[in-house]
Amino acid sequence: MIDSSHLAARSRSLALHLLSRLRLRHLAWPLFAVAFWRYLVVYGLPYANDVVFLWLIAALIAASVHSGGRKGWLYVLRDWVPVMAVVWTYSLLRGYGSHTPWRPHYAPQLAFDKVLGFGETWTVRLQDWLYHPGRPQWYDYAAVTVYMSHFFAVFVILAVLWKRNRARFRHFLGCYLAITAIGFVTYVLYPADPPWLTALEGHMPAVSRVVSTVLDSSGLHRAGTVFENGSKFANDVAAMPSLHAAYPMMIALVFWPKAGRTLRVLLTAYPLAMAFTLVYGAEHFIIDILVGWAYAWAMVTLVNRFIARRAAARAVREAAAAPAVEPAPTVPVG
Repeated sequence: MIDSSHLAARSRSLALHLLSRLRLRHLAWPLFAVAFWRYLVVYGLPYANDVVFLWLIAALIAASVHSGGRKGWLYVLRDWVPVMAVVWTYSLLRGYGSHTPWRPHYAPQLAFDKVLGFGETWTVRLQDWLYHPGRPQWYDYAAVTVYMSHFFAVFVILAVLWKRNRARFRHFLGCYLAITAIGFVTYVLYPADPPWLTALEGHMPAVSRVVSTVLDSSGLHRAGTVFENGSKFANDVAAMPSLHAAYPMMIALVFWPKAGRTLRVLLTAYPLAMAFTLVYGAEHFIIDILVGWAYAWAMVTLVNRFIARRAAARAVREAAAAPAVEPAPTVPVG
């Protein structure tokens, strides 16, 4: 028979051995998962820029701690807290930008879209054909998914690039900040009504905000708060340009040169799907989208040139600093 005291001793020894192999760093991901699950249960999915950033930073810290690096979490804070501060400041200024001394514009955008729509805007035409109040269709849910991806896509891509390629992270971040900055300046100088607000003021036929309506009817009221008025970050007249359209185009332009065929299909589909969603959902006029695409192209081009010039200047400095190689002496033959 096996001695029970010996068996207990062996069990304790095995438990201590397992605990000795378990490091605190192995708890990083489980703790993050529990915290995030708890947040989802209480508050639902995060949509505000600052909250999304906080969870991304937490995930990157968890990954750094789990990998065993002692200073990895410090690098996360070093690279991401300034980015979060800039985005939060922009969001706050964007809200204040709605209080400009000049009236918002709607007539030029409306006239342009009527020309493209042969006398009527494509928002009105699409909703007449496709929208069924109170009976959301599959494409309405697809539109919600595409629209809400605006609040995650850029930040998730930044997080992936930060882990895999810091140079591309800085490149992508530079494009994002440049487009965001010029968009804010335009919001201040040219406040513009979106189609739903233009219709609400009686300047065009009545239309519905499809995304917010579908979210409310689906019981996702937390997600619908991104459309509420009164927030210090809200700006209903920040329609020109459409950053919802500009960011997908930025993603396409940045990744296109090195993308394979499958990825290029996705890079093409995303901006087009977002454009359809914005027009169909009454969030933007077509001209807002075209200007957003133009801003994305201009800013990505400028950032690319800036990076290329810096690389060329660095190469010149390295060549000048390199010691000159003297030719080997010639040995006479014979």
